[in-house]
Amino acid sequence: MSSLLSKFIKLFMLLFQSKLCNKKINMIRSMQQLFQSGTEKEILDALEVTLKNSNESPFWAGKVIPFSQAVLSVLLQLREQNLLFSPEGETEERLTTELFLRWCDLYSLRFLAFSIQKSNVAKELKDTKYDTLTCKDYKEIDLSDLRSYLSSYKVDLENIMVDFPITHYNLHVGIHDVIQKLLK
Repeated sequence: MSSLLSKFIKLFMLLFQSKLCNKKINMIRSMQQLFQSGTEKEILDALEVTLKNSNESPFWAGKVIPFSQAVLSVLLQLREQNLLFSPEGETEERLTTELFLRWCDLYSLRFLAFSIQKSNVAKELKDTKYDTLTCKDYKEIDLSDLRSYLSSYKVDLENIMVDFPITHYNLHVGIHDVIQKLLK
């Protein structure tokens, strides 16, 4: 009897682990789909639910969501214009969780703010490897959310050579790590 119960428990555990694995795979797929075609609210809501269901400290909810919102406020506008690019200026076809994570670095985010600011003034996309004709299709992007977020962390938005406090950089490394765990 105990052998039969033991086999049943093992079978149940395998089935349970398989369901958890499938649930995680489906969540990753749906996050990828959200990044490719979802709204800012849909993506942020999904991140918030994932964050609440994780073992992360509640401290991070107050950091991860505003940071993600600041990043998405620009990336989604670029996505709509089919002008996504990487922090290295490489052209990107789709907004993926991987591309989003690459922008979730304070240095990269500061570069994005300066690049879009320069593009808004020039009325064409700058600092990318898109061809000149494609760059001319660029439409001005609202930077208010990103500027507000970066300013709250003492990031100088007038001079790219001015560094920001290392404590803010370290905090954002932590935020990046939490987001990475949520999206993997």
